[in-house]
Amino acid sequence: MKDAQSIIDHLQTLADPTNAAGMQRFGIRPARLLGISVMTLRQIAKEIRAGLKEKAARHALAGELWSSGIHEARILASILDEPALVSEAQMEDWAAGFDSWDIVDQCCGNLFDRAPLGYAKALEWADREAEFVRRAAFSLMAYIAVHDKKCPDDDFEPFLQAILARCDDERNFVKKAVNWALRSIGKRGPALRERAIATAVQMLEMPSRAARWNARNTLNELLPGDTPF
Repeated sequence: MKDAQSIIDHLQTLADPTNAAGMQRFGIRPARLLGISVMTLRQIAKEIRAGLKEKAARHALAGELWSSGIHEARILASILDEPALVSEAQMEDWAAGFDSWDIVDQCCGNLFDRAPLGYAKALEWADREAEFVRRAAFSLMAYIAVHDKKCPDDDFEPFLQAILARCDDERNFVKKAVNWALRSIGKRGPALRERAIATAVQMLEMPSRAARWNARNTLNELLPGDTPF
């Protein structure tokens, strides 16, 4: 399978309506959902990579798969694509097509967090109002915190400021991503743990329920002892 249409045809044969219904119960409700597991998609990606060595070819194929609009083809695109070849235009185009929390997280964790503009887009998207684009901002922050082992601690300060600015977003998919980002930053090491705790303490004083939920959840995980917040 080296061309987009043959891959899409193969994905169609793997469609599982029962699994698709289960995914919908977890809030995954894109227009074109086949119900194929991510584990299966990763195995397909491995087979495609074995036969398609050129990075530029995989990048082009990923673009075609994304354009199909099929949920699983888009996840597969995020697995196959080459981070170094991802442009700002591509990131914006794909973000405009985000229609579920899992496609956001797959794109951010498989691809965008290692793209040249991943860090910049995390900060930029935090100010966007669209729910899934804003989730992508904080999903990116979380994945950068986990995956980029060389990122200096000071580079996370703008992330913490963005988290503090948007921790009052009551939308569930955003709220959980904000919390994920803050906890992930706090787990990088002692210095960032202290900064994350300080950020959470500031949230406790805010009138927003989402902010206080974020604060308590973070403090319960990052602070030692059994005292719940």
